[in-house]
Amino acid sequence: MTKSETVIRILATSDLHGKMVPWSYAVDQEDTHGSMAQLSEALRAYRTEQTVYIDAGDLIQDNSAELFLNDPVHPMVQALNRCGCDIWVTGNHEYNFGIDAVRKTIADLDALTLTGNVYLPDGSPLAPGYTIIERGGIRIAVIGMVSHNIKRWDEQMLSDCDVTDMLEETRKVINSLQGGYDVLIGVYHAGISNECSVPNTGVTDICNACPEFDLVISSHEHIRIPEMHINNVLVVQNAAYAATMSVIDLSFERKDDAWKLCGRKAGSVDVGDYPCDPEILELLRPYHERARKDAAIVIGELRKGPLAEMPEVNGVPRTLLEDTALIDLINRVQMHYSQADISATPLCSHLDAFFPEGPIRKCDTSRMYRFPNMLYKVLMTGKQLRKHMEYCARFYNTFRPGDLTVSFNPEFKRFHYNIYSGVNYEINISKEPGERIEHLTWPDGTPVKDTDRIHAAVNYYCANSALLHYGGVFQEGEELPVLEEADIRSDLGGVRELIGDYIRNVKQGILTPQKNGNWKLTGISWNPSAHETAVRLLNNGTLTLQCAECGSINSRSIREEDLPADSYTNDRRVSDGNS
Repeated sequence: MTKSETVIRILATSDLHGKMVPWSYAVDQEDTHGSMAQLSEALRAYRTEQTVYIDAGDLIQDNSAELFLNDPVHPMVQALNRCGCDIWVTGNHEYNFGIDAVRKTIADLDALTLTGNVYLPDGSPLAPGYTIIERGGIRIAVIGMVSHNIKRWDEQMLSDCDVTDMLEETRKVINSLQGGYDVLIGVYHAGISNECSVPNTGVTDICNACPEFDLVISSHEHIRIPEMHINNVLVVQNAAYAATMSVIDLSFERKDDAWKLCGRKAGSVDVGDYPCDPEILELLRPYHERARKDAAIVIGELRKGPLAEMPEVNGVPRTLLEDTALIDLINRVQMHYSQADISATPLCSHLDAFFPEGPIRKCDTSRMYRFPNMLYKVLMTGKQLRKHMEYCARFYNTFRPGDLTVSFNPEFKRFHYNIYSGVNYEINISKEPGERIEHLTWPDGTPVKDTDRIHAAVNYYCANSALLHYGGVFQEGEELPVLEEADIRSDLGGVRELIGDYIRNVKQGILTPQKNGNWKLTGISWNPSAHETAVRLLNNGTLTLQCAECGSINSRSIREEDLPADSYTNDRRVSDGNS
């Protein structure tokens, strides 16, 4: 390469979520799909003399990372420092633990933190909104922001802070730079699309409004996107838990005494393909041992059956298709500690989580409930309850004649779907969204009236993203539910810790599966023989589920025409049950 040509390499990660070494503490098992120890070797393999390593946040939450929040320096921070991170942007989960925890993380990192849309109580910015660094004479401008939905999701933690619109802050920065750079990069802890119907919380809006960007690093959705283009802006995103690393090469040529970007090429690397860096393994060994020891503490025993049945179709949890003891346990815990009338929870366990009879370890509560959500109580009317339930029912694709499995709307995030206890109801998925909730009654069979005043237990994410603010469920001008109590029993912790306390102290260490049977899917009518054939062919690998980009659950139903000819009997009995 001549002196008139040069290449800048950008290495990018995000959503590392406490994955220190190749181990999942939630299940206390080895998991070699990615880790900080392996990432170190991947970075070493791809670094050049002109490399910038950028991470887009969600560093100190999940995979037992919360154990180390009060350590002098968090092990994930130590590992990121050892990996030579140049620029870091805060993620939404950093704010779960309060602004002081965020500020400590920033202070302990060697990387420059960018977060240009969070302002402290005194009006000063939490971190700069941009920086300009040089590699080989190339001026690289980097802008960093976090989704302004954090003010909704962590309202209590950010009550004294101001969180501004990402796009508005971005335009201010770009306008102030006045082209004083050779390449412009945006780093956003935000997904591709807007969340909670809030404008400018996805990078699509950013790219459409800011064509000046050459590269945008997206995050938050945990989707592996090696390369895509939005309004001619190159966009990348990584899977979670250090599973992937983006590699972007930006080519420049010298023209008229100035560097001009002349090429952009991006790809994605599987971090799990790399061995562990022995130095980082040794650095993290004491924390790994602490996390494993903590995970193995026995807190009780499950008797008389599992909390969640094995799926009929591999990869499609029964929990999303029928009432299960697992969801009923979570809702029972939330109602116990909040003294609410009803409770709602999303499926917060891993999709493949199975809870058989036997000892219950502390790590099993993390498998039941992955996230550090606090418990809230809100006051709502029967009308507001029905509206939220209809919103949640959008999670299912409409059942069509010829379908042989239930499928799920890829545009509706699973963690927005809540399952209720304390009321009885049916979800008729043969009807279009907005008309699916039927036979909504109290346990004694009395219909839930629009005017009923209902105390509901929900996690803080559901409260702040769906119930207490406009956008998504309720629109401007509609009456909103009212927050009655936030951070219920915060002396014990969040919902996950409440589950552990419930098992230990309320159930005296003995847990048995209990199903309410209070809800079911209806509107399903398929040929039973064809359905059984589809299940068999899916489970033996002959047929494959079509999943959303994140690869979580199927977004398209298997249909009769997908089956081999003459593979089932022409039995036209009607089944109104579950996949």
